[in-house]
Amino acid sequence: MQIVVKGKNFGVTDSIRDYADKRIRKMMRHFDGIISSDVTLSTERNWNIVEITVYASGFVLRGEDRTNDMYTSIDLVLDKLEKQLRKQKGKWEKRVRSQRQTEVEFPRGEEKVTGKELRDNIVIVEPEVIRVPMFSHKPMTVEEAIKEMEALAFSFFVFINARSDMINAIYRRKGGYGLIDPTYEREK
Repeated sequence: MQIVVKGKNFGVTDSIRDYADKRIRKMMRHFDGIISSDVTLSTERNWNIVEITVYASGFVLRGEDRTNDMYTSIDLVLDKLEKQLRKQKGKWEKRVRSQRQTEVEFPRGEEKVTGKELRDNIVIVEPEVIRVPMFSHKPMTVEEAIKEMEALAFSFFVFINARSDMINAIYRRKGGYGLIDPTYEREK
């Protein structure tokens, strides 16, 4: 992890740089996804201002605080960042737990295999059918299929083509319609 400590209107001493580096590394050792962090130390009037931005894989944490003492400011900002990091880590762990809990059962004779027991962490999830629209079994032309699709407000329509007696699909395209007409070669 890369830590950059820089000063703005402030000369950064080695002891402050080492303190900030040590505290950030101590906080970040609990989470592996941290890429880098930027620490900006500055002074305005009687205030010592510390801004820390932590770049991680998937999120960015940022904290700022000001007190009369630079070391106290660093501690307060890091306390804020620890809370943010725990919250992000909790969200990440919750997401991982929910993915692990989705077990899929596969019948294999008398025994059942769950998704956790599959090798190579491959879990096959069967999609759930929410709605089954019915379509007309009578053959129709492409023009009739377009009119039917428009009347039902579908984005696509499956029908039996009157010319080829095969199942076709018509769908909306930008500026018109598309037709899926499956053809197969017959063996000679």
